[in-house]
Amino acid sequence: MQTTKRRLGLAALVTTAALALTACGAEAGTTGETAPASASASAAGGSASAEAQSFPVDVTDMAGTDVSIASADAVIATDNRIFRTLEDWGVELTAAPLGLMNEDTVDYPSDDSILDLGSHREPNMEGFVEAQPDLVLNGQRFSGMVDEIKPLIGEAAFVDTNVVEGEPLDGELRRLTSLLGEVFGQQAAAETLVSDFDAAIEDAQGAYDPEQSVVGLIATGGDLSYAAPSTGRAIGPVFDMLELTPALEREGSSNHQGDDISVEAIAAANPDWLLVMDRDAAVSASDEEGYQPAAELIENSEALKDVTAVKEGNIVYLPEDFYVHEDIQNYTTFLNELAEAFGA
Repeated sequence: MQTTKRRLGLAALVTTAALALTACGAEAGTTGETAPASASASAAGGSASAEAQSFPVDVTDMAGTDVSIASADAVIATDNRIFRTLEDWGVELTAAPLGLMNEDTVDYPSDDSILDLGSHREPNMEGFVEAQPDLVLNGQRFSGMVDEIKPLIGEAAFVDTNVVEGEPLDGELRRLTSLLGEVFGQQAAAETLVSDFDAAIEDAQGAYDPEQSVVGLIATGGDLSYAAPSTGRAIGPVFDMLELTPALEREGSSNHQGDDISVEAIAAANPDWLLVMDRDAAVSASDEEGYQPAAELIENSEALKDVTAVKEGNIVYLPEDFYVHEDIQNYTTFLNELAEAFGA
C-alpha cells in the first residue's frame, strides 16, 4: 500500500532519531503529562464506555515485562490478534503491517495516513523509525523481530503482545485482551470480550458429545492438511478448550499450512466431525484462478464421501478471515458455531 509520508534512508532516520532523543533527554514513564487514547468507539459484543485513558500507565506485558507507557499519541501495532480490538476501540495507528490484514475485517488498510510496515517476510524496518512512535504493540508474525525493532523506536514503550507458546491459548487470549484494556482504559470492554468468549466455550462444551471423534484440517493450495490437537494451527487449541476426542492419534506441528495427510488416512479415521480452516480464503489466493474452497475440496472428494462427518454434514468451517485474524472475536464466533452444530 502506498503511503503519503516520505520515506528516508534507514541509517539517516536512525541517526536523526537518536539525536532528537538525546536532545530531549526525557525518559519514558517519567513524564507527568496525560494524553487521551482514542478509545471512544464501542467494542464488538460489548460496550467501550470507559473515558479517555490518562498516562502514564504501568502494565505487565505478555512476556512478563513491566512497562511504563508515557503516552499513546503515536501507536505502532504488528499483532494480527489485536487489530480488530484496537479498531473497535477507536485506536488510531501510526504504522502497521497493512498487508497482513483482511480489508473486510478492519478498515486500517484503507487509511493512507498509516505507514505500511510490509510483512514479516519483507518488513519495512524504516517505518518503525519514521513513525516516531510513543507505543509499540508487537506480537505474532513480528514476534521474532524484537531485537531488530527495539533499537529503532528510541524511548517508545515496547509492549510484547505475543501469546506464550505452550500455554493454553484460551488463557492467553484472556490475558492479552485484559492487557489491551489496561493500556487503553477499556477494562469494561475487555471484560465483555472475555465474558463472551468464556460463554462460547461453556456452550460448546455443553453441546459436545465426547463419544464423537474430531479431526482438524487446513485447506491450502488445493490440498488438505492435518491440524493436530493442541499444536495444530488455529484448530489445535480448540481440542484443549473443549476437550474434544481426536479421531487420529498422531503428532503434528504448528505449521501455518498444517501437516501432510492423505485423504485415505482421514477416511480410515472416520471422524464424526471435521473442523476446517480455509487458509487461502483469507489471502490473495482466494481471488486467483484455480482456487478451490475448502468445502469443495472436502465435499467433492470421492475418498471422503463415506466419512461420517461428510455424510452427516458435520463439518464446521472457521471464519474465512481466521488465518489473518486469530483474535478472541473470531474464536468466540467459531465456538458459538460449534455449539450450535453440536447441539443440532
